[in-house]
Amino acid sequence: MPATSTIIMSNQGHPGDSTSVTVTGEKFKGDGYFGRSDGFHTVQMNVNGVAGTIQIQGTLATTPADADYFNIAGALYDSTTAGKDGSFVFNFTGNFVWIRAVLVYTDGTVNSVLLNN
Repeated sequence: MPATSTIIMSNQGHPGDSTSVTVTGEKFKGDGYFGRSDGFHTVQMNVNGVAGTIQIQGTLATTPADADYFNIAGALYDSTTAGKDGSFVFNFTGNFVWIRAVLVYTDGTVNSVLLNN
């Protein structure tokens, strides 16, 4: 089955007042949803002037509540170590049924977060 790319978060612009803002994205289907056995996922985060983090979360639950999500190791953009501008790619493996992005930031714009699985 060919890989598909989906925008899981887009056009998140901070109001510019240095307050901490948290945006939790909608859930999107991971490899586990499709019954794929490799569990390989790639995310690309495209940011401009972002001061903050974008954490990818996953769940194994088929009908998840917020408490069912957990942070996926190796799928974290952090502007303090990666820089505030650019395109950042992360690969991770797991048979996650659902995937979402959680943005916590004080400045900048997230142009898009793409999921490929």
